[in-house]
Amino acid sequence: MLFLKKTFPHFATGLMLSLVSFTSIASVTEFTLDNQMKVLVKQDNRAPVVVHQVWYRVGSHFEHSGKTGISHILEHMMFKGTKDLKPGEFSKIVSKMGGSENAFTSTDFTAYYQVVGKQHLSEVMRLESDRMRNIILTDEEFIKERDVVTEERRWRTEDKPSGKLYEQFKATAFMSSPAHHPVIGWMSDIRSWTAEDARNWYQQWYAPNNATLVVVGDVDPQDVYALAKKHYGKNKPEEITAPRPQVEIAQEGERRITLKGATKTPSILMGFHAPTLVTAKDETEKQEVFALEVLSSILDGDDSARLTKNLVRKEQVVASAGAGYDGTDRLTTLFMFSATPSEGVPPEKAEAAIWQEINKLKTELVSQQELERVLAQSEAQYIYHQDSTQSQANVLGSLVSVGLPADTLDTWVDELRKVTPEQVRAVAKKYLHEDKVTVATLIPNGKQVKKSANHVSHAGGAH
Repeated sequence: MLFLKKTFPHFATGLMLSLVSFTSIASVTEFTLDNQMKVLVKQDNRAPVVVHQVWYRVGSHFEHSGKTGISHILEHMMFKGTKDLKPGEFSKIVSKMGGSENAFTSTDFTAYYQVVGKQHLSEVMRLESDRMRNIILTDEEFIKERDVVTEERRWRTEDKPSGKLYEQFKATAFMSSPAHHPVIGWMSDIRSWTAEDARNWYQQWYAPNNATLVVVGDVDPQDVYALAKKHYGKNKPEEITAPRPQVEIAQEGERRITLKGATKTPSILMGFHAPTLVTAKDETEKQEVFALEVLSSILDGDDSARLTKNLVRKEQVVASAGAGYDGTDRLTTLFMFSATPSEGVPPEKAEAAIWQEINKLKTELVSQQELERVLAQSEAQYIYHQDSTQSQANVLGSLVSVGLPADTLDTWVDELRKVTPEQVRAVAKKYLHEDKVTVATLIPNGKQVKKSANHVSHAGGAH
C-alpha cells in the first residue's frame, strides 16, 4: 500500500471539542534493545486491543534512478512466506485471531502493522520478528508480484490523468533530489527489477537497528519491553550505510508543465519549496515551519477558510480549491495549492485567483479570528488523534522514522499558539514567491474518460 501522510492541524472544527471526552492516556515510554532496535510503547486501556507496528527507515527517498520503487515491491514480497511460513500464511493466522493487518510504503519508511486482541501480542511479535530476517524471496513469486505492481501503477497513474499530473508535477518541482521519483517507481524501472535486487534491498535495510517497534493499546510498557527482547532481540543488526546526500538545486525561476489527458475538467497544481522541522537550519526556521502550518490552515481546512470562502463561494471561479503543507517531512517539502476551475473558466483565470489570495497574505495581516479558528481545528484534531489507537501509533512511527521526537505532536498546538500575524505574512513573502513556483496544468484532450480511473487515489491500495 502506498502511504500519504496527513498534516496534523486539518480536518476538524472547534465546535467538536465540546462533543468529545476521553480518558487520559499515558505518555510514550521508549526503550532500545541491545541490537539497537527502538521500541515505543503507549498505554491506552480503554479497550482490550493492541496495535503492533514495525517501521523500517527506508522508502523511495533512499532509492536511485534505475531502482525506483524497490521499497514498495519489497513490501509486497514480505507477505510471500518465510522459512517457517507458507505464502499468505501470516495473514491467515492474524485473521484467525480476529485481527487485521496490512503494510504501507512511503518516501521515508515502510511499515507493517497488526490490530489484535491484547492476548495475541506475543504471537504477532513472533510472526513479525520472523519475517524481519527470514523471508523466502523466490524468482517465481517475485516475477508474479512484479506483474501485480505493474498493473497497480497502470491503474494508479498511467490510466489516471490526475495521478499522472501529480507525478509529473513532483518530478518537475524536484529535479536533483529523491522526491523526483514516485514511491511506486517509474514503469521502466519496475519492469527491469530482479528478485536479486529485492533480496539485496531486504538484506541491506530490514534489520533491527534500522527499525522501530511501536505498540499502542491495553499493555504494560515493561511487559512489552520483555516481549520485544524475547522476539526481536535475537535478530542481528546490519551495518547500515545512509544514502549520500542528494540536495535539491536552487530554483531560479518559474517552472511550468502542461499535460493533456482524458478528463472532463482542467485542474491545477502549484508548489513552492519550503523547509520542515527536520530540515530547518535553526530555531528561526523551525518557527517558520509552524507559521507555514498556520498559513496552510488559513487557506484551507473548513468552509470558513479563504480558498473556499473567496474562490469557491464568492467569486465562483473554481469548483474546488485546497492548500497543503507537511512540516514533518524528512527532506525539503512543498507548500501546495490545487484547484479545479469552474465550468467555462479557463485555468489561467483560476491560477490568477490563487495568486490574488497569496498576494493578500503578503500585504495584509491575518485576523485574530482566523488564528483562533486554526487553533480550534488543531486542538480538535489532536483530540480525535488520541481517540484512535491506530492513529496514535501511525503518528508515533512516522515522527520517529524521520528523526523527530516522539512527543512532537504533544507540543504541536502550543507551538502554533506562538505564531503571530506578522510571522504568517513574513513566510508568505519569503516562500510563496513568483520565481519559486512550479505549476502543473491538466487540460482535456477530448478523449473519453476511463471509468476505472475514477476509483483510485494516491494513498489507496493494498499490498
